[in-house]
Order: sequence, then C-alpha cells, then structure tokens
Amino acid sequence: MPDVTRSPVATPGWRAWLIWSVGVAAYVLAIANRTSLGAVGVDAAERFQADAATLSLFAVVQLAVYGGMQIPIGVFLDRYGARPIITLGMILMAAGQLTMALSPSIGIAIIARVLLGAGDAMVFPAVLRLVATWFPAQRGPLMVQLTGVLGQSGQLVALIPVAALLHATTWTITFGSIAGLGALFAVLVFAVIRNRPPEVDADVTVNTDTGVVRVVTSAIDTGVGIRAAWAHPGTRLAFWSHFATPFAGTAFVLLWGMPFLTAGEGLSPAQAATLISVYVAVGMILGPILGELSRRIPNRRSLALVLPTVAVQMFAWLAVILYPGPAPLWLLYVLAIALASGGPASMIAFDHARTHNPAHRLSTATGLTNAGGFIAALSAVFLIGLALDLQGAGTPDTYSLEAFRLAFLTQVPLWLLGTLFIVIERKRTRIRMGLDPERTRRSRVQ
Repeated sequence: MPDVTRSPVATPGWRAWLIWSVGVAAYVLAIANRTSLGAVGVDAAERFQADAATLSLFAVVQLAVYGGMQIPIGVFLDRYGARPIITLGMILMAAGQLTMALSPSIGIAIIARVLLGAGDAMVFPAVLRLVATWFPAQRGPLMVQLTGVLGQSGQLVALIPVAALLHATTWTITFGSIAGLGALFAVLVFAVIRNRPPEVDADVTVNTDTGVVRVVTSAIDTGVGIRAAWAHPGTRLAFWSHFATPFAGTAFVLLWGMPFLTAGEGLSPAQAATLISVYVAVGMILGPILGELSRRIPNRRSLALVLPTVAVQMFAWLAVILYPGPAPLWLLYVLAIALASGGPASMIAFDHARTHNPAHRLSTATGLTNAGGFIAALSAVFLIGLALDLQGAGTPDTYSLEAFRLAFLTQVPLWLLGTLFIVIERKRTRIRMGLDPERTRRSRVQ
C-alpha cells in the first residue's frame, strides 16, 4: 500500500468547509450533551435523591464508556468512515437524553449516561478524520485546534440555556428537547457529510508533520496496532500528557463546579454561571495560542507547555483550598482561568501522537491518547464524590465548603502521577529520537 506524497485536496472548496462546519456543529452538540448534567447537578441530586458518590457515578460511567470506546471507534472509522459514525453517535446521544428525560430511577439514568458516553465517543475522532480527508495536510494542525476550540462552546450551550429551560419548564421537557435536537442533527449529518471528496477513491489519514497521506484500512490484527503504538514512548508521552492536563477542568465543568461554587463558596447561580463562562471563553482563546507554540517548539512541548499547565492548575486549586474562609471572587476567577488552560494543553498530546506514529496507526494512537484524559477525569469525579460522602456531606443539604476543600485535594495525586510519567516518557522519547544520549549501565553506576 504505497504512500501518496500529496494531500487529497489541494485547496478545500465550499463543500469541504460545509462538511467540516456540520461536523463541528455536531461536536458542539456532543460537548453540550456531555456537560448537560453538570449544569443542573444540584437539580439532578434532588430529582434522584442521590448522594455525592451516586451523583458522581453518572459522570464516571459516562467517562468510562467514552474512554473505553476510543480504540474500537478508531477501528470502525478506518473501516466505515466518518459519516455513519457521527450519525450513529447523534442517534445514541439522542436516545440517551430521551432515556434521561423519562428515567424514574437512578438505574435507568445510568443507562442513559452509558448511551450518551457511547455516542459522544464517536464524534470528535470522526471530525478529525474529516479534517484529514477534506483538507490539505499542512492545514491539519490549525483545523484540529479550530475544531477543539469551537467545540468547547458546547459547554456554554449546556451551562446557560439548559439550566434556564429546566428552571422554566420541567426535567422531562428539558432533556426531551435535547434528545429532539440530537435526532435532527442525525438527519443533518447523514444528509450533508461525506466520507471523502468524490475524486478520492478511499479514506486516508494524514501525518501532518511529514505531509504524507496514506490509504487506511482496518488492521487484520488490531492488537498488533495497539501494541505497536503503545510500545513507542512518544505514544505513552501523549497518553500521560492527556492524562495530567484536562481532568481538573472536566471534573469541574462536568459535575462538581456548580455545586462547589453555589453550595460551597456561596455564589449565586448567575455568578457561578458567569465564572464557568469565563472558563470556557479563556479556553477558546488559549487554544490557538498553545497550538501555535506547540508547532514552533516541537522538542520542548512538555517542559515549556504541558508541565507548566499542570503546575498552574494545581497551585491555583491549592490557593483556593488553603484560603481561610470563602475565596474572594478574584481568586475564583484565577482558578477558572488556570483550569481553562488544561483543555488547550491537552491537545498538545495529539501533536505527540501524530509526531511519533506512522499514518497507518494514527487512529489507534489517537484513541490511546484520548483515553488517558478520560481515565483521569473519571477518577477525579469519583474520588471527589467519594470524599464528600466519607465526610457526611454527600447531598445538597449537607454540602459544605470544608468538605469540598478536602474532596478537591484528591486531585493532587493524579497531577503528581501524571507529572512523574510525563518526565519519564519524555526522557525515553528524546533518547528514541536521538536528542539525548542513552544512559548505559556503566554511566548509571557512576
């Protein structure tokens, strides 16, 4: 299967931009679906009479399904292309939100989050595949950053309209409306999106560093591709970079931010919503900046961008936790800005995956990388809920600032673990690339 030395599309036309725009709109809706429960976390706890550990289980299940689906989705994308995968994702998310709208119990609501996580998992990788098939290779990094930045606006869709609709109507109407929107998007995606330009005979995946385009088919032995990708220290560096950077922001926006800000810090719902809106806006601004820096300093991404982002988030949280009494509003905005850096920094992990993997296993490496962030996020969400329950502060009536402070400290071990392995795998990657000398047994003894 020979490499092709040019991009599938020399200059993207209006159809490429239309298809990408519909794909990004679908991704916006996927993010809105993902974070919809976080915008109404207190209402969900009251509806299902759920303690903190049970409430966190909603997010944990959703994230676990998302992370577990990443590698299978990569294989399905190789075989079937982006159009049917995004369409199926929209249908599953619509079914999940309809189930949530009608759920009479926690058990049914958890099934709803399983469906939602499965559908959500399909969208982002498929939109990245559309970028690879419809745009020139040299535009890949910019288009990936734009996709991520625009997609994050879905958090604002979940934060403001969903909460307002719930308080103006009912739980069933709110989540039923989201389900209906998902069904409409399934039709739109199927009608507009095409897997590849008409002049291209097969799907391709693009190595954006070399510009090489390769026709992709599913591996006969998927396990071989997984083992080969994980064997490269660059893939492991990508995994741990994605593990350490976005989880704090994900846990904050997905579930625990609103309860902490309102029931813990005493902010009004409007103040809390404004603060989280700043988090989203700052993340969208930082995305292109960090993306350009990552492109300019490919050999210093970890030291100059990833590790400082981890440190900023950890120290901002510690400042809020250690502040005597409720934190001042300015410090909470500092926290929001610090957490906002995690999402754009996590995209650098995909730069690592692209750099250190050949085109034919890029989807597998991307899936492994994406799983890292969601393993950390589900761990953080669950540990925060468990810590609240162990303190006897697991329901909206018993939430307290002190309990939240101790609960959020459970994030620190995750940051430290991620930092340790980033440092280890960065060194191994640089040795593999010939940038650092390999340490011999004799030099270690000396």
